[in-house]
Amino acid sequence: MPLSHSDTVRLLSEIGQNPRQSLGQNFLVDGNIVEKSVSLAQVQPGDTVVEIGPGLGTLTRALLAAGAEVFAVELDLKLHAHLQRTLAQEYAERFHLMQGDAVDFPLAALPQGRPFKVVANLPYAISTPWMEALFAHSPLPSRMVLMLQSEAAERYMAMPGTKNFGAISIFVQAAFVRQPGHKVSRACFHPRPEVDSQLLHLARREDARILSEVTRKTMRKVFQQRRKQLAALCRGDAPLEAWLARLVADKAVDPRTRPEALPLDCWMLLEEHMQ
Repeated sequence: MPLSHSDTVRLLSEIGQNPRQSLGQNFLVDGNIVEKSVSLAQVQPGDTVVEIGPGLGTLTRALLAAGAEVFAVELDLKLHAHLQRTLAQEYAERFHLMQGDAVDFPLAALPQGRPFKVVANLPYAISTPWMEALFAHSPLPSRMVLMLQSEAAERYMAMPGTKNFGAISIFVQAAFVRQPGHKVSRACFHPRPEVDSQLLHLARREDARILSEVTRKTMRKVFQQRRKQLAALCRGDAPLEAWLARLVADKAVDPRTRPEALPLDCWMLLEEHMQ
């Protein structure tokens, strides 16, 4: 059974853990949302799942109960020790726990090349750095169900022409398609955050693209000056100038267009000019 609010408060007290705002420690205390996460991820016996920040292990236990083999990374030393004493003993063959920063270990020491899914309650502070770190690895997960603050989720899936559209939107949408998710009230957490969250459900595209590091770096650089026109942003940079010339010739793009208004397919052409 997932931990209730009272169970969570009691357990945190027993291990001497005060939720740390700096680490985004908001513990999920709604069993229905735990079950929804596992259901959306379509976890089956034998699946391999990566979990980020397992905390007290309430989602972890549900994943293990569904028959998954779980690779998890936890930064907090007290929570790591608690999981080592409990779930790591109970599920010694299927629960693999490491202590460290998820941005440095985005796949929690998962063996290379193994098919996997990601099911995680991502702290707001690391959600985008972790997502970007994920794209340095191949293959990508077949499916992800991520508990995120709604602001972050909408930024990842923002459409061109909107203020939230940026480099991370391109990285995510080049590789994943959004599936039906679930809204999550702030009342489902302890301590209660100031904003609502959602389960962002992503399925890997059949034609998923992992953009190269140099392309991702260039896109981030361009969006740092998102209010400038493409002509000004590309001037003096040979690969960007060649890319813009192609957009003008093949896509009838106006050089006065700003980065946030450029369609996704135009951004996909940038990779060919970064070689």
